[in-house]
Amino acid sequence: MPRHVPAVMRAADILELFLGERNTLSAPEIAARLDLPRSTVHELLATLVHRRFLDRQPGAETQYRLGPRLLELGARYQQGLDLALEGEIVAKRIAAECQETVHVAVLDGIEVVYVCKIDSTHSVRMVSAVGRRLPAHCTAIGKVLLAGLPQGQVDELYRGREMVGLTPRSITSIAALRAQLAEVRRTGVAFEMCESNVDVGCVAAPVTDHAGEWVAAMSISVPTVRHREESWPTWERLVRDGATELSRRLGSPVR
Repeated sequence: MPRHVPAVMRAADILELFLGERNTLSAPEIAARLDLPRSTVHELLATLVHRRFLDRQPGAETQYRLGPRLLELGARYQQGLDLALEGEIVAKRIAAECQETVHVAVLDGIEVVYVCKIDSTHSVRMVSAVGRRLPAHCTAIGKVLLAGLPQGQVDELYRGREMVGLTPRSITSIAALRAQLAEVRRTGVAFEMCESNVDVGCVAAPVTDHAGEWVAAMSISVPTVRHREESWPTWERLVRDGATELSRRLGSPVR
């Protein structure tokens, strides 16, 4: 194991305190939370302020807040992210655990676009491809992405448009879609049983960015020949875990 530098670890501990609910903290509060000598905390704070990782609160010089240097670093981190690349890394792990097909998709109007796909290891599996588009209202992954929008925006997207079904089980009315999206917002997960493909069911969860916005979604697709009611909780857990991991890789504060 490489040796960790204590002073750097303590400085990181101070910065991570600001991930909590408080935007500002005083030196005594920081010392108490980290159980460090006040002299040590003052030296660390002075260094972090000098390097602009922290600022003193205007009008309250004994209060500290995050500094602009962190915003610069965060922006550079965001610039270096690639959703397809990061999604593939996570999707591979989830697919290896469930042995089913895993997708990551984004919303484009009223369609979903697959940005990465990891195939099931089974011979019978879902036929799809990166770049393929499907109506969002017919897919679990699409319902998640639509649920991330304000309902008024969803209504506007579908105003004057026919909701074409892909199978007899597809949603074809805005009222039914509203009801399902409300449930997705409540639970944070979407299900779809043979609505986009008569031989496939899916479960999907949202992927969030650094601002907590639902910017993508991950799904697990399972052919009906392998549907087992007792397996759905496991698939739901795995897709939630995968979406959370991908969100973290994209800089989301999700825990």
